[in-house]
Amino acid sequence: MTTLEKAIALLPTKGYLNMNIPKELNLVDEINRMRKEKNAIILAHYYQTGDIQDISDFLGDSLQLARAAEKTDADMIVFCGVHFMAETAKILNPTKKVVLPDLLAGCSLADSCSGEGLRELKKQHPNAIVVSYINCDSGVKAESDIIVTSSNAEHIINSLPEEQEIIFAPDRNLGRYINQVTGRNMILWDGACIVHEAFSLERIAEQMLKYPKAKLIAHPEAQKPVLQVADYIGSTANLLNYVVDNDSQEFIVATEEGILHEMRKRAPGKMLIPALTIDEKCNCSECHFMKLNTIEKLYLCMKYELPEILMDEDVRLKALRPINKMLELSKAIK
Repeated sequence: MTTLEKAIALLPTKGYLNMNIPKELNLVDEINRMRKEKNAIILAHYYQTGDIQDISDFLGDSLQLARAAEKTDADMIVFCGVHFMAETAKILNPTKKVVLPDLLAGCSLADSCSGEGLRELKKQHPNAIVVSYINCDSGVKAESDIIVTSSNAEHIINSLPEEQEIIFAPDRNLGRYINQVTGRNMILWDGACIVHEAFSLERIAEQMLKYPKAKLIAHPEAQKPVLQVADYIGSTANLLNYVVDNDSQEFIVATEEGILHEMRKRAPGKMLIPALTIDEKCNCSECHFMKLNTIEKLYLCMKYELPEILMDEDVRLKALRPINKMLELSKAIK
């Protein structure tokens, strides 16, 4: 068995091609070369490491990445994010090869909900439609009527009839926030993101005292007490835009710390303070899953075009409908 064959055999448990890379190799140059040779596009989420963000063809949040995946004419999509994001790209591009540097780059929020569980909840509320946050797997998407992101959830919920009963899955914090701003009473699935749930209101309050001029900005996946004291609540992309456009020079940022890399590039000179979490041993808010992707794994992924995202066609077609519904309803959002 060759080294490559051994690495492929270990993919289900290892998650990535565990192979040695020559030390003298310039990974950036090689990735750039392969990108042209293979007609590949590298899509990266704002929560990726800085070196991956810098080498990407397109950097964005979930809505922006879904749009980019839908429009690309590349033959191969290299998705630097988590598994459900790469799945979304495959749902939109069945004839294209979609690869992910590390298959184990999952999501605690996506893991909190299953298609089977959602079917059972739908039986209890037969008149409800299912609106699911994009942070879910293809099985949940297939059981949904509309997919939303944090960028468009309020807009899409407001577009639905007020009398329509709605099941919102899987993020209870985002669902609770959308209920608040829209006046709805959606039925909420009890799921959450471990990163955004970990912010400590007590420690953030200490930061606010230390930096009295700082604006607290938060992602709506954070818990209600944090959102109640935030100066601004928005999606990842909206938080970035707020930092760039706002006159304030100091910001306490309550979302995954990877966004700070692009914030520093686009708002040089402004003070960006990561909001503190409950764990006093760690002053960061990193997503372990997002950080599983590395520049080395990206290189190997592009070289061997593995690990590849594959999907049952029936599930893909069912999941495609609510994603297309989202994209149609989101046209008015920049």
